Amino acid sequence: MTEFISNTSPLLYLHRIEALNLLSVLCTEVLVPRAVARELSDGRERGHNVPDPQRYEWINIVDPRVISPEWLNLDMGEGEMAVLALGLERPDCTVLLDDKRARRVAHAVGLNVWGTMKILVEAKSQGMVERIAPHVDSLRSAGMWMSDSIRARVLALADEEDTSG
Repeated sequence: MTEFISNTSPLLYLHRIEALNLLSVLCTEVLVPRAVARELSDGRERGHNVPDPQRYEWINIVDPRVISPEWLNLDMGEGEMAVLALGLERPDCTVLLDDKRARRVAHAVGLNVWGTMKILVEAKSQGMVERIAPHVDSLRSAGMWMSDSIRARVLALADEEDTSG
């Protein structure tokens, strides 16, 4: 098993579809940068349905030692930059990012990257869920944007037929 370093969106969306517990089964520990914990806390204070990472014993809030100054020019949020910095400090971990720009940077620096959809596909492959289509559709309802082609591709990766059409 591995450790994950998570940005805000995977935690938020998995929480909203009541699947956050999948992370605790897929890995030994989830590291959450303090910047991400702040983003979630700010959302809760505004009345949004977001998780509190401090309520989960398998989530640890940590700070990277240093954030690369070059990343400040890439138009990424504090949470994404902190996830990338922690990923560089802990290259054995998998970073959880949904943002396209942050994923590109993570790949460019050689990090192992998963997104929320990959978590669902992996959960199915390990027998944790029978089908992911209901979860994928719940993600859409919870506000995650995805094109029909992305939805179809994710379902194909999970060996599920797209019956939405």
